[in-house]
Amino acid sequence: MINKDTKKNARQGKHRKEGFMQGVITLMFSQVLIKLLGLVYTLYLTNRQNFGDKGNGICASGYQIYALLLTISSIGVPSAISKLVSERVAVGDNKGAYRIFKIAFATFSLIGLVGSLLLFLGAKVIANNWLQIPEAEMTLVALSPAIFFVTVASVFRGYFNGRQKISVGARSQTLEQVFKTLLTIIVVEVVAILSNVSTEWMAAGANLATTLATFLGFSYLFLYYKSERKEIAREIKNSVNYKYLRVSKIIKKIMYVSIPITLTAIMSSINKNIDSFTVVRNLKNFMPEDTATALYGILGGKVDTLTSLPLAINVAFATALVPAISAAKAKRDKKTITEKTSFSLLVSMLIGLPCTVGMYIFAGPILNLLFPNASDGALILQISSLTVIFTILDQTINAVLQGYGKLMLPTVALGIGVIVKFILNVTLIPNPNFGIYGAAIGSVACHAVAFYIVMNALGKNVKLKLTFKKFVIKPAIATAIMGICSYFIYSSLKGIIIERLATIIAIVFAIIIYVITVLKLRIFTKKEFEMMPAGNKIIRILEKLKIY
Repeated sequence: MINKDTKKNARQGKHRKEGFMQGVITLMFSQVLIKLLGLVYTLYLTNRQNFGDKGNGICASGYQIYALLLTISSIGVPSAISKLVSERVAVGDNKGAYRIFKIAFATFSLIGLVGSLLLFLGAKVIANNWLQIPEAEMTLVALSPAIFFVTVASVFRGYFNGRQKISVGARSQTLEQVFKTLLTIIVVEVVAILSNVSTEWMAAGANLATTLATFLGFSYLFLYYKSERKEIAREIKNSVNYKYLRVSKIIKKIMYVSIPITLTAIMSSINKNIDSFTVVRNLKNFMPEDTATALYGILGGKVDTLTSLPLAINVAFATALVPAISAAKAKRDKKTITEKTSFSLLVSMLIGLPCTVGMYIFAGPILNLLFPNASDGALILQISSLTVIFTILDQTINAVLQGYGKLMLPTVALGIGVIVKFILNVTLIPNPNFGIYGAAIGSVACHAVAFYIVMNALGKNVKLKLTFKKFVIKPAIATAIMGICSYFIYSSLKGIIIERLATIIAIVFAIIIYVITVLKLRIFTKKEFEMMPAGNKIIRILEKLKIY
């Protein structure tokens, strides 16, 4: 009997690992596609006549207010619900998991509706008094319905994530971004014709496309949920260990988990809104307002888009880790917690470090490649690129701490970082010697401080299987080799062929060189390869090539 149980547990453990990495891979591809599509419409808007950096400044200022309200109403919801649902599913209580979903749906539908109304009714005051960018009023009005749709969709995503159906949420987000990209181009072109190419109205049109896309993303989730009703009913019928809880107690539990996660997201949103409140109003003291808005557009449009691209790859681990760590903790499976945390942190380092260095080295060439009609901002991008490594590691560590039950630690860490950023912004931006670069420096300091705090907290709560050599030295060597070789290739080619083509070739070779170096340094063990989909096949190939 013991042997049978042991075998059964082993099979279940293996299934969980495959499920975890399968979810990570699905989310990773989804998020990369989402960011690439986001880059497409950012390229279109930035390079479009009469939009450019000024249009980005109007869009970004309105969008950050929307993001703040959206954060308050829904950002913590998917992680909170996935955590609570995965804990119930782990012990066989599918009925309790479904009840959590139903109550969350009713609660957050109301919260989302209130958020939409607040943004719609307060658009004029926010644009004129808070942002001091009157042109942003219509962008806020256009975005207001999206808060409701995203909030309700987040409940569905949390429920599916908790049931280990992470790909459903990933597909809905991908679908939403596809429509957002297409609709942005279509709506902006229509508005341009109707408004005689008004930058203000085109910016509003771009954000209207966001609202329409969020509705379509929600619609997909709702239709998928309807198709799953029979399977959910079977799960409920076969439920064991059901524990009845009153509605008020379930709401309390959801809020207990979601509020700290939401507070962390609010701090992140406040971090961006500090720029929207401080950059233009301080810069216009020593430069024309249009120039100040355009500089904010560079920071909040092009630079934020580029520095957030690497986060799309890593966010898959952050999303999948919360329910995985929660389920493992519910079963007191410390080994799984250690393995998944260590592996995810190592991958995050291997993603973040080369992206930071590559973006720093090729800041100017990347902007010339992507934004030929508005390529300013190389130094802003170089400074901001330093946030990438800290933000990526923050993502992963925060997910582990949230899944482990240490919900307030990420909030406190980022809150301290935000205070540091605010102090640096109000000190450096008014100084003409720093100006817009002061905001970028503030962001780097913010995320560096937050990372230092959460990394210390993680070490005290979770045992890691990571040595300094494996986690820092080897990735740094691989990144240095990549950086030196790729820059040499770029420098050699740009005098022979056009600069944009030289940039593309250098970046492609950078990726190839980095992957080969990581394999040659044997940063991953065979056991870590086995955690990946098709890991055994990868090992056999590497053994044939005599790399392992």
